[in-house]
Amino acid sequence: MAQRNLEKQLNILDYALSSLWRRRLKSLSLLLVFAAVIFLLASFQMVTQALTDKARQVLVYTPEITLQKMSVGRQEAIPLAYREQLAGIFGIRRVVPRIWGYYFDEVRLANYTVMGMELGEMPEGARLDTTLSGGAMPGTDERGRVVIGQSIKKALALEGRTTFSLFRPDLSLTSFEVSGEFSPDTDIMTNDLIVMGLAEARDLFAIPAGLVTDLCVYVANPTEIETIAKKISATLPSVRVLTRPQIQKTYQVVFGWRSGFGSICLLTALAAFVILAWDKASGLSPEERREIAILKVLGWETSDILAVRFWESVLVSGLACLAGMTAAYIHVVYFAAALFRPVLMGWSVLRPELHLAPRIEVGNILLILAFTVLPYLAATVIPAWRSATVPADSALGG
Repeated sequence: MAQRNLEKQLNILDYALSSLWRRRLKSLSLLLVFAAVIFLLASFQMVTQALTDKARQVLVYTPEITLQKMSVGRQEAIPLAYREQLAGIFGIRRVVPRIWGYYFDEVRLANYTVMGMELGEMPEGARLDTTLSGGAMPGTDERGRVVIGQSIKKALALEGRTTFSLFRPDLSLTSFEVSGEFSPDTDIMTNDLIVMGLAEARDLFAIPAGLVTDLCVYVANPTEIETIAKKISATLPSVRVLTRPQIQKTYQVVFGWRSGFGSICLLTALAAFVILAWDKASGLSPEERREIAILKVLGWETSDILAVRFWESVLVSGLACLAGMTAAYIHVVYFAAALFRPVLMGWSVLRPELHLAPRIEVGNILLILAFTVLPYLAATVIPAWRSATVPADSALGG
């Protein structure tokens, strides 16, 4: 019995293939539109996941806790004297001052992220050289030496030279020498970044002595981050305490929000496609109605005709999914999501050349199938059932 049912389904599948071939122009156009919709949705899913994974990898060596002084809801410089108040909190390994801010280049109309710190004081400072594609991080006694991101090198046109100058707030110039370049693999965080010593950053931004923009707190036991953060909040009520998990979650929310916004926009295209499929399936041509009537005269049951339509839909949607998701993977990996980069990368003029490697997860595939294949099957099988229940004599007579 099971073998007989299998042979029956194989015969129906063979008929469905021949039916698609007879209407190959219509089937091909439907397949291409369906694949394009899946390509857009899958691209957003893949690029969001790849950006989140890359941000998580880059943020592994960030400080466990970051302290910023707040006044009337705005960040202001934090006194270095706060380090003494933190000395009594058990579990803090080291407190490293940092100065960072945005430098606007009026000539190139671009913002650079400038970060100044004493790399020798950082617990993992020696490992920062692994993020460089060339050169080395500036030493403690090396003044005026900086490490730059890939877009900074292009924006300043540093090909063949290693020195450049920036304006201080009083419009006087200060010069820097490039000692290293960040690797393209870390572009998502270092693309527009200039790292220099704490003294150089203080001079560039004209920050008074004894003040920095924030304090980086490194803890001895990573499992006690939340406990130590609560103790710091109790000791310094006017300080905003940011933990590494909070920063990682912020990146996930930002990428997820932008991807969600784009996906909602693309769902309108999916809805339009489903409406089109429903209209095409419910508005059968006279030839298709006559074909159904002939099949019923020959002894085909309504369930058999529905099976034909079901297999046709499965074949079209399956090929569309395969083509669309393959194209999406190529688009994200080899073209760095060029179509959606302006939406996901924000407002910055200096945008990184991303090298994304999305993970293929079953959950994401099932989500895409649920949003695309299931509505399409419903939009084709249900109208087919309505047509298959029409009496054969009325269809032949029409």
